[in-house]
Amino acid sequence: MSAPTFGPGVAEGSVRIFDTTLRDGEQAPGAGLTVAEKIQVARQLVRLKVDVIEAGFPAASPGDFEAVRRIAEESKGVSVAALARCRDGDPQRAVEAIRVSERPHLHVFIATSDIHLKHKLKMSRDQALAEAVRWVRYGREQLGRDAEVEFSAEDASRTDPDYLLAVYAAVVEAGASTLNIPDTVGYAIPAEFGSLVARVKALVGDEAVVSVHCHNDLGLATANTLAAVQAGARQVEVTINGLGERAGNASLEEVVMALRTRPTQFPTLTSHVQTEQITPASRLVSLLTGFSIQPNKAVVGANAFAHESGIHQDGVIKNPLTYEIMTPQSVGLSGSQLTIGKLSGRKGLQKKLRDLGYHIDGPELDLVYREAIALADRKKEVTDADLIAIAEQQVAEVHQAVGLVDWEVTSAHGGDSRGHVTLTVEGAERYGSSRGNGPVDALYGAVDAAIEPVLAWRPALMSYEIRAISGGEDAQGQVVVRCRRSLDAAPDSETVSGQGLSTNIVEASLDAYLVATNKLRAIELGESGAVIPPPRRGEELP
Repeated sequence: MSAPTFGPGVAEGSVRIFDTTLRDGEQAPGAGLTVAEKIQVARQLVRLKVDVIEAGFPAASPGDFEAVRRIAEESKGVSVAALARCRDGDPQRAVEAIRVSERPHLHVFIATSDIHLKHKLKMSRDQALAEAVRWVRYGREQLGRDAEVEFSAEDASRTDPDYLLAVYAAVVEAGASTLNIPDTVGYAIPAEFGSLVARVKALVGDEAVVSVHCHNDLGLATANTLAAVQAGARQVEVTINGLGERAGNASLEEVVMALRTRPTQFPTLTSHVQTEQITPASRLVSLLTGFSIQPNKAVVGANAFAHESGIHQDGVIKNPLTYEIMTPQSVGLSGSQLTIGKLSGRKGLQKKLRDLGYHIDGPELDLVYREAIALADRKKEVTDADLIAIAEQQVAEVHQAVGLVDWEVTSAHGGDSRGHVTLTVEGAERYGSSRGNGPVDALYGAVDAAIEPVLAWRPALMSYEIRAISGGEDAQGQVVVRCRRSLDAAPDSETVSGQGLSTNIVEASLDAYLVATNKLRAIELGESGAVIPPPRRGEELP
């Protein structure tokens, strides 16, 4: 095999971090993002300094195409990748979406395991190989020598190894500069996966970058990824918070911090990730998708740097290294309690927000400042968690087709409640009232009564969750709801999340419901805030 080396490759001594939060991460059921939210996450990934942002699957929908195109156009200093099946139509849309990127990265895939070939694709091995070669060659011809063309053999870990190597050899000859080995269903264990990676690396040498994409069905995604790096892989495909199909993907924060924390296990290898931006990225993705981070999640969980037992506390006080293998500051945590009072000024607030990893200025800073000072008037202490929640709430703001003017609710023993709201709906003031089995139910019914005559639909509440932001009787509460339009009967119709934040949990509930309502209205109007639908049913992506 003597194919020329294409694409930018990987710098000596580094591991390329390929973030697929906006593609595979968004395939997690219920994790759909609007175009505006995807761009917000992409901006944070640029600050995080990942090497590649896989922005989406352009052939999936017009919304996904637009999101990929806009991210490719805006993101500088980073490669922008688009996924495409080895099927006529997909690669063309992907190339069109990323052509504007300063570093386009085409990612084509086809299944190679016998179970996928027989039952899903109904295709022979020879046919699959021919399609792989055809579309790799197309990508190279369209994007030129300097672009990255990546090929993935879906379900590689369950593919006959000899056939898999034949496919990889053929696509390198056709112009692939990166070969991805996906453990699509999380089937592999570290020893066997590392052995497979070593065989592929021995086959291609320096003619292509070996990449891995591991799923977490057996809880081994991070372990398999690290075993692959030790075996010669130099690109890792990961997601923020391990988000992804089924049990999720290898977690960016776990893989990156393992490389940094265990240098003797990965000699001379490093990543370019700005690790201090990990926590802000984790919180942003959690907020926008509505997926909570489990408290004991490695690196970014609420308990990752918490010590409760007396023995641990004593050790950490004497020397943090006794029970911490990395510092909170290294992943973007301040490591100290932050207090803001009603007499604090904007400059002081801005510095404290920067210490927490939030770079906010201008009108956004004014909004956060007003909320923080108002909160300081209502409760004893404004904590780090309160400030983080207020800052993130500004990120989640959406254009208001439906705005809140006033609300009132009364409740009585036995659960009977009466809610009243005054709203602006498409610029006109509307009033609604309703009875309910509690104050939140009554207010949601009142909102429905006010908007349904104008919009001809109302939100259908799919889930409702309350989160305590901080401790104490005056703590802020964050409410996260998921809704779809009531007229959408299909079970896979667009579902959006809405967030509300207040010391009054009823008010937070109302705000969350209105945020979701505005997102649904944007979908109906086909605006850029439209939620991007998931891939078509039955389509398993690597």
